[in-house]
Amino acid sequence: MELVAIAKLIKSRGLRGELVAEILTDFPERFDDLETVIALLPNGEQSELKIEKFWFQKNRIVLKFAGFDSIETAETLRGTEICISETEAVELDEGEFFDWDLENCEVETIEGKKIGVVKELMRTGGTEILVVAGAEKEYLIPFAETICTEVDIKNKLIRVDLPEGLLDF
Repeated sequence: MELVAIAKLIKSRGLRGELVAEILTDFPERFDDLETVIALLPNGEQSELKIEKFWFQKNRIVLKFAGFDSIETAETLRGTEICISETEAVELDEGEFFDWDLENCEVETIEGKKIGVVKELMRTGGTEILVVAGAEKEYLIPFAETICTEVDIKNKLIRVDLPEGLLDF
């Protein structure tokens, strides 16, 4: 089963086992319908957690899990990624993609010149950036419709129409 991380537990909060987490999803409202999640612990182990309650605080989420009722038990989850199965992921609109859909896509120019393979999607607060591993170096390509003219997830291919001098091969 493929997992999708939607939050990362970064520290305990208070004395009742609550944890503060960074939100890793573009759809934080998805927590409204979640009862159980999969914890991916830093050591690679997985376990199922039941969400007792949660609330948003600034740009983070505070989570309380069943059976974690003290600061000591909560601390055992520090660094854990909170995941759901890929099948539970939100349905996207046309032209929207999940980060993992873009990873490992071959990137080439509209003329067919190979640039490399997408390693990750970097979020900058503005336009996302494709981090593309080329033969000799990494390239940073804005993930904008005007540049990424064709995104074919099925065939793992992204065609780009690059402005003059963007990559300077």
